[in-house]
Amino acid sequence: MTAFNPHNNFRQKLLSGECLIGTFVKTPSMMVAEVLASTDLDVVCFDAEHSPFDRRDIDSCLMAFRAEQKPALVRVASSSADQILNALDCGATGVVIPHVDSPEKALACATAARYGRVGRGYAGSTRSAGYGAASVAENISLNQLETTVIAQIEDLAALDHIEEISAQEGIDCLFIGMMDLTVALGAQAATDSVVIEAAEKICIAAQANNRKLGIFVPSIDSIEFWRDRGVTLFLMSSDHSFIKQGAKKLVEEARVNF
Repeated sequence: MTAFNPHNNFRQKLLSGECLIGTFVKTPSMMVAEVLASTDLDVVCFDAEHSPFDRRDIDSCLMAFRAEQKPALVRVASSSADQILNALDCGATGVVIPHVDSPEKALACATAARYGRVGRGYAGSTRSAGYGAASVAENISLNQLETTVIAQIEDLAALDHIEEISAQEGIDCLFIGMMDLTVALGAQAATDSVVIEAAEKICIAAQANNRKLGIFVPSIDSIEFWRDRGVTLFLMSSDHSFIKQGAKKLVEEARVNF
């Protein structure tokens, strides 16, 4: 038996229905990642879709989390197989894949994330494989047990095919993209009834197909509402928001003394 032990049990916690609290990371900085890895957050998601993460950035940020055996997801820039491969080879616990709008795309993403004849390309020399510390059998087992595939649902086409998307083997969780749905539906805010109804439709389909649910919510006050609808993964705020909120609080408290 090798000393290779990268397990963090995130997927098991997610699939068991444990309530998980995380945040988005928008800054491609190993130091920021290292700081967040020392917190009590259940998970973070490095946002390579909307922030300037290249592969080297993803690699260094994931290294900080692997050092603490803490789970870290990557929201990849696109659903292409190479984006998924890069994130997982660097050691991501899983991937959040944007704009999954058809059952075919959902299946392709799930396949690209897992080893197999037409799936993820195999290399035993990556961080995810312990740089050769694990055997082929160990790597395949780890991939099957822990690699988490989260499909982001944020398009009108996805709503039209949500039952079929939810039914695809290998999709662990549906992540409700509230802001993109808001724009797609022509609504003014994510709290508009048409957006809430669309999100609830996603929740119903996910639960019918035994898939877990994740969402971004703007405040802690929203957790109970979505928890009642089956959501267990909450990605809230971001490192940028933490900085801004901390600075705002500092100035407000300091000005009391002027």
